[in-house]
Amino acid sequence: MALGRERRGVNGPRRSALSALVVVHDEERQLTDCLACLEFADEIVVVLDRCSDRSCEIACSFTSRLVEGACRSDWILEIDADERVSPQLAAEIGKVVAGSPAAWHLVPVDNYIGDRLVRWGWGASFGRSAHGALFRKEAKRWGDQRIHPMVAFSGPQGTTLSSPIIHYVDRNISEMLRRLDRYTSARAEDLRESGDIGSFGRNLRRIASRFCKCYFGRKGYREGQWGFLIALCAALYPILSYLKARLDPLPEERAATELRHLETE
Repeated sequence: MALGRERRGVNGPRRSALSALVVVHDEERQLTDCLACLEFADEIVVVLDRCSDRSCEIACSFTSRLVEGACRSDWILEIDADERVSPQLAAEIGKVVAGSPAAWHLVPVDNYIGDRLVRWGWGASFGRSAHGALFRKEAKRWGDQRIHPMVAFSGPQGTTLSSPIIHYVDRNISEMLRRLDRYTSARAEDLRESGDIGSFGRNLRRIASRFCKCYFGRKGYREGQWGFLIALCAALYPILSYLKARLDPLPEERAATELRHLETE
């Protein structure tokens, strides 16, 4: 594996290089398999987000680029620790990097719950069937939201790749529900900071609209009860986020309450 190495043609100019960017938060269970399938890239860049497990140790066995800095290559492939790149996708990415005139490309995603491939019904902030994972440096901008930050691309969009990223979303239903709890808590913090958490009535109505969007519009019904479950979680996301923003104590209030409990013990 080349780390930050410029690759040139035998008699030609420098060809485009590729950085694989992985953002990690306590992913020791997934990280080795994720990084092992990225060795086709010119460099691997791992961003460690407040990790308390062995993620840093594992990352160091694959790359010296534990950021701090930024990706150095012309193209960036953005991958999460629970995602995998197949040899077929790696080969397709190589062709794009070598000759695409575009600024960014959508990459399809195959989502797994346990060992079940669930193709239909994803969307509405609870999953994605494709995203702009391959892009030129400086072409992608992220918002500051905690969950599903707003993304903007500059430059022309290229053709969608045919080979999917393999995404191990959740191991089971319990893990899916814990993810819903994490997502809605983070979204509640964003709503509070925005100063506009919305209204109970509007978020209540979104239960039906979001369920229909995932179950019917995105064809979740083709997945049977799994599609129903995904649509249900997507439908509950806005109302749970609103209720947490409205009813849960603020972080400083929670800290004060915990301190009082400690003082009385």
